[in-house]
Amino acid sequence: MPSESQQFDAIVVGSGISGGWAAKELTERGLKVLVLERGKNIRHGADYSGEHAGTWKLPYYGLPDREKMAREYPIQRQSYACNEATLPFWNNDHDNPYIKLEDKPFNWMRADALGGRSLLWGRQTYRWSAMDFEANARDGHGIPWPVSYRDIAPWYSHVERFAGISGEAEGWDHLPDSEFLPPMDYYGIERTIKRRLGEKLPQVKVTMGRAAVLTREHQGRAPCHYCGPCQRGCSTGSYFSSQSSTLPAARATGNLTLLTDQVVEKLEHDASGQRITAVHCIDTHNGERRRYTARLFFLCASTVASTQIMLNSASDLHPRGLGNRSDALGRHLMDHGMITHTGIFIDDLDSYYQGNRPNGLYIPRFRNLQGQDDDASFLRGYGFQAMPIRPDWQLNFNRKGFGAGYKEALSKPGAFWMWALAGFIESLPAAHNRITLHPRKKDRFGIPQVVAAFTWSDNERALAHDTGVQAEKILRAAGAMISTIAPAEQLSEGGSGIHEMGTARMGDDPNQAVLNQYNRAHELDNLYVTDGSFMTSSACVNPSLTYMAFTARACDHAVRQLNEQQLRA
Repeated sequence: MPSESQQFDAIVVGSGISGGWAAKELTERGLKVLVLERGKNIRHGADYSGEHAGTWKLPYYGLPDREKMAREYPIQRQSYACNEATLPFWNNDHDNPYIKLEDKPFNWMRADALGGRSLLWGRQTYRWSAMDFEANARDGHGIPWPVSYRDIAPWYSHVERFAGISGEAEGWDHLPDSEFLPPMDYYGIERTIKRRLGEKLPQVKVTMGRAAVLTREHQGRAPCHYCGPCQRGCSTGSYFSSQSSTLPAARATGNLTLLTDQVVEKLEHDASGQRITAVHCIDTHNGERRRYTARLFFLCASTVASTQIMLNSASDLHPRGLGNRSDALGRHLMDHGMITHTGIFIDDLDSYYQGNRPNGLYIPRFRNLQGQDDDASFLRGYGFQAMPIRPDWQLNFNRKGFGAGYKEALSKPGAFWMWALAGFIESLPAAHNRITLHPRKKDRFGIPQVVAAFTWSDNERALAHDTGVQAEKILRAAGAMISTIAPAEQLSEGGSGIHEMGTARMGDDPNQAVLNQYNRAHELDNLYVTDGSFMTSSACVNPSLTYMAFTARACDHAVRQLNEQQLRA
């Protein structure tokens, strides 16, 4: 445990996707960095207790303890990745509550471990396009981005070269290529579907999912060996996480100090109100309060958590929350709406596969593209993440039968493929979708509880409806024997996409935005926020790669400012 008098160059709050990158970039530039993580210490590899465990080694054969889940994990249990094997990674909702409004529900999905949700994420990694960065300015929803694709493209390349992204180079303007490792291979049914769509629906492009999963040795990490459920942890480091990649790089510099089990309560500023001087944290085990000082501060605790810290840091000079002159702090909460449609195929039944590929196909946005005349009655768009599923004994164990023949039948794959099209829908920024602090209710550390209020707009509901219209066309063209189209009413609750963003947005005008183009607070010259809080719009692709790129860019800016003595000592 470092002394409170120990001076750090920078303090990073959070160790997930953004926090890991901040730690790496700042330490590699010679700064002494303290990382404060709310979650428990999880050792890479050694503490992935469920990684390769058979169901017979897990409590209840890996099935959920329904009473425990309902009592302690009512929000987290809604994630496909939350189960007995991964429970140590997840937040206990009973111990760490927030206010979920019945009429405006938002699911705050939270990790409780070193590395944060980088241990649990789906690893889909897509660049934003120029169209995505220009959307707000073009249709007037939200404020214009102060950053263009041209500004961020070199930083995409910077983080991709380290993280390792597998995928196919396609040359599409609306889904720019990354610095790719070789793509994963297609299943036979996927090749058939792609060929049919190319012939019948050429406007619907199909590519292998772009994923932060290695297909060859990279940065000392092994290629994926297709072992199974990635969310249990990856001891080979074949998928990108803070644990396998950025934190080890930061440790290698000798400049990293890392503390787990530390809840950050608030930030403290100087007499001018223009510079952060210290962070106040609470030990989750013994309640001890500590105060650490530094020259730079990076909030990377996650969209909701960072906003909670800034709101709870209100003072006489910042009465509505830290850096909140614009009243944008906490507002414009966004997530990706999700809705899934399925088709049944009887093709390529003999073309099976070995292993468990942690990826599916991707159909990028094809509606409302610039220069395209279509019948869309809504703004923005959506993409489909598509996964083939072959029924096995787990789906057929209730099938009637008896004896050796029955057991033999269960050992073979089912007589059809199911192809699931999961639509990921862009949400528009709206001021009424917001995070606030409850005036009376506090958590076990005495910190005001978060109140999350979120509703989908008519535009998101129209997008959800259109995913069904287009999915039916896609499945028919692809050769599905049967299709099941979900009604728009099945659009997920806010937060369920686990892509929350936007509550401390960036923009050129300090009267409208919390952060400037470099993720630095307009009102505080040494505070940077680089998790999903800074997002000014949501696009429809997974956002983690964009968080990585902006974090690296913000670190570069902060260190240059320090070196040029633009930040007050």
